[in-house]
Amino acid sequence: MVLDVWKSIKKGQFAPVYLLYGTEAYLINETKQLLIENVLHEDEMDFNFAQFDLEETPVETALEDVETLPFIGERRLVFMQNPFFLTAEKTKSRVEHNVKRLEAYLADPVPYSIVVLTAPYEKLDERKKITKELKRKAVLVEAKKLGDHELKGWVREKVGSVRIDDQATELLLELAGTNLMMLTNELDKLLLYVEADKHITAEIVEKLVAKSLEQNIFTLVDHVLQRKMESAMTILHDLLRQNEEPIKILSVMAGQVRLMYQVKELSRQGYSQQKIAGQLKVHPFRVKLALEKTGKFQERELLSIMNDLAEADYKMKTGQAEKAITLELLLLKIR
Repeated sequence: MVLDVWKSIKKGQFAPVYLLYGTEAYLINETKQLLIENVLHEDEMDFNFAQFDLEETPVETALEDVETLPFIGERRLVFMQNPFFLTAEKTKSRVEHNVKRLEAYLADPVPYSIVVLTAPYEKLDERKKITKELKRKAVLVEAKKLGDHELKGWVREKVGSVRIDDQATELLLELAGTNLMMLTNELDKLLLYVEADKHITAEIVEKLVAKSLEQNIFTLVDHVLQRKMESAMTILHDLLRQNEEPIKILSVMAGQVRLMYQVKELSRQGYSQQKIAGQLKVHPFRVKLALEKTGKFQERELLSIMNDLAEADYKMKTGQAEKAITLELLLLKIR
């Protein structure tokens, strides 16, 4: 798990080779930054740090740098980016790699260098020998969307010694969403606010954290489904005053209702929360929120709303009605 790797790095427990792979760029960049901060002193960076793009440089050239003794400090840190030979994906790169040279290095890495391969790919080619060897010999960091439990652990890791209540964590994820970059920005704001007290409560989160567009619309849809039309209209008018495009609002609304319908159907078929998230390719926390809402509604209600949304979308895009008015009439019709 990525958090376990981070803890080891912070303790100064380094592996000779790391393989960072997956499409969650924030986790890859965070791991790389942690290694830079903990492996090298600032005055060593010019001498003992190097990075190579393997779409432009042969891996054997990068390994020559890895095997060069460090100057002044104890260790060298070498990043190798885009090792496309680990995937079945096609690339425009014409660089040929001596992969056996890397296999030989993995069998006997030098004790004074740390090699970090960053593979920003959805899948690695498990049939290739080099992939199998790396997965066997390297410390792996799979940069994928964090599950509900992992996400809460990530939040606790980010706040460090500051205490954050469980309710505050739940509310933070509900309001700000699951994008790690956005969450980091919100956490930075919270940490600055509680610098003296070192305690983040739900009240503080409610006061400081800005709702994402998706969360505002999730609340809008929830109020519509609960027939709370006055508050639903207030949220809609707030979004329009913020110059949110009506077609975008409608699109996100449709996505929310469609997700609720799909979650309800898959749950009825006996799928777990985690399996639903995998099937729909959405974050498990979004599935959790949808499951909490769907119990109140029949599938036919959700299907009817989806049809109303599709009709409003058609009218907007064909210019049959003014967009903002179409949204207001849609909410009144759903009621």
